[in-house]
Amino acid sequence: MPVDGYCERTGPEFWSEPVNAWTNLAFLVAAWFAWREVRRRGAPACVTALVLVLVAIGLGSFTFHTVATRWAVWFDTVPIAAFMLTYVVVFAKLFLGAPWRWAWLGIPLFIGFAVLVNLVLGGGSYLPALLAMVVLAAVLVARGQRVDAVWFLGIAVLFGVSLAFRTIDQWDCRDFPLGTHFVWHLLNSVVLFLLIRVAASRAAGNRVADRG
Repeated sequence: MPVDGYCERTGPEFWSEPVNAWTNLAFLVAAWFAWREVRRRGAPACVTALVLVLVAIGLGSFTFHTVATRWAVWFDTVPIAAFMLTYVVVFAKLFLGAPWRWAWLGIPLFIGFAVLVNLVLGGGSYLPALLAMVVLAAVLVARGQRVDAVWFLGIAVLFGVSLAFRTIDQWDCRDFPLGTHFVWHLLNSVVLFLLIRVAASRAAGNRVADRG
């Protein structure tokens, strides 16, 4: 069954969302730049994994915005969920210095946080991610890691703008039939790149500190 959830889509055809489809190239471009950062900084495998998930996000979203069926929704949502869950583990390891056995607890903690946010505020799967960035920034401030905290707050602001464009896509399709979902793709690719970049930078900083 076709999924018609965006202004741009006018029918079940493969190329009925050309702009929404092709702007997924932004995720692949972001992944390429992120890969360069990872290699340049010698980041560990956990950060490289984020780059691979970013590639999957671009390919999965392209599949959804072309095929546009209910089964294709999974290609769109699973990689995004994988990025969020992987990132909280990477954050605990790199930014908090948690051993791996404790870092993995970030997954159930984030899931619990997301459930609580949706029960209290609603907002779907992305509002918890936005609020989590603010919480992570606050944790970093409390630990005296102010530079990293500023990065996370800045990324959270950009993600908030990106989320706003995703939300207003269907507000007035008659006056703007292209919609605004493609802006979500473009801005969110920058968000994900910056998240990987700041993780790679922290990994490099940790390595220098260990040598010192």
